[in-house]
Amino acid sequence: MFSKQEKKQYHRHLILDQIGVLGQKKLKAAKVLVIGAGGLGCPVLQYLTAAGVGTIGIVDGDTVDLSNLQRQVLYTTQDVDQNKAQVAAARLKFLNPHITLKTYPEFITKDNVLTIFGAYDFIVDGSDNFPTRYLVNDACVLTDKPLVFGSIFKFQGQVSVFNYQGSGTYRCLFPTPPVANSVPNCSDIGVLGVLPGIIGALQANEAIKLITGIGELLVNKLLYFDALTLQQQLLAFQKNSEATITALEEDYELFCGVTQANVHKSIKAEEAEAYLKEYTVLDVRTYREFEDENIGGIHVPLEELEDRLDEISTQQKMVVCCATGRRSAAAILTLEQHLPNVDFINLEDGLDAYFNL
Repeated sequence: MFSKQEKKQYHRHLILDQIGVLGQKKLKAAKVLVIGAGGLGCPVLQYLTAAGVGTIGIVDGDTVDLSNLQRQVLYTTQDVDQNKAQVAAARLKFLNPHITLKTYPEFITKDNVLTIFGAYDFIVDGSDNFPTRYLVNDACVLTDKPLVFGSIFKFQGQVSVFNYQGSGTYRCLFPTPPVANSVPNCSDIGVLGVLPGIIGALQANEAIKLITGIGELLVNKLLYFDALTLQQQLLAFQKNSEATITALEEDYELFCGVTQANVHKSIKAEEAEAYLKEYTVLDVRTYREFEDENIGGIHVPLEELEDRLDEISTQQKMVVCCATGRRSAAAILTLEQHLPNVDFINLEDGLDAYFNL
């Protein structure tokens, strides 16, 4: 049952007709694993903790960076360089001392995913990359765990519930991943700070509905949200019988093309000066990024690359760069198909690292 402190803390739930004592008991008995304690994970964790979910697991091998604080509101400047899962758990304990918080200060991988998932009833995915999304989805199918999915991109977000009582999965919507590095993440193009708070809160809402059995879940539906217009669209999709999952992929980075995108030659930021003396620079960032700060050379945004190959075809040696090295890696894959005689080298940690030397 509930202690006097718990009754007071959960009072607004206990007097809510659709939740009440029975629903709150379900929340207390639930075991939920949250993948990632970043932009989406922070609000998910805060609201599930506040709601009284009895056991919450937090998986994240990343550390807090100063750039995270614009949107990851669990952290402060004092937490920089500390593991996110551990910092989040310590802070959440002050919000609700009546629950159990388990930390996994590591990244979810093919080697640990099935073991970790086995201890939980539901999974909430707050990851920010395609290899992890496919891995989490496939592991949920294999372990028969419902999955609350969320993603963000600049000003837009998506939410859905996958693998619930035989419903569709992430692969029903996206059978194959996009071309490697063709979809930049927030470190490349930015994200509105409040957006992950909105989408993460919606994920927490779906998780609470799933646990308590109230409302209508986003099953076989994808909610699309635009923060600039506040427009929402609810897109229905069907379970794809061909999207069957019988085992985990051998290599999810290879499956998503990440490994392939790194097979070309690359250099670190600290090596760049030596190469810049004899190589031409090709900057594939946006116009705004280039105007803010650049190291010269040829500027062709990634999305315009194939239409402006003539500006590059006269070169023999080029260092290709962007903010973080991901878009430049994608650019080289395209360029090598059209200009095999040019020697392309990727600035793998990007201009952000170069400017910070």
